Amino acid sequence: MRWLPRGYGGERRPPNRSNVMGGSDQNILVVSANDQRLTWPERELVRQIGEKLYGNRQREAARG
Repeated sequence: MRWLPRGYGGERRPPNRSNVMGGSDQNILVVSANDQRLTWPERELVRQIGEKLYGNRQREAARG
């Protein structure tokens, strides 16, 4: 029997709620800084975290 990491073949199971809501198994959360459901301080926090991790993409794109 071959061992494969989860998600690379084998029996398929329907995703559970935690996987659908943000990928808690992988510790991944995808958030848009423009999501209107967030308050201004929450959007600003998301923007600042993204800028810290990936740099300011808008300035880099303008430099071309």
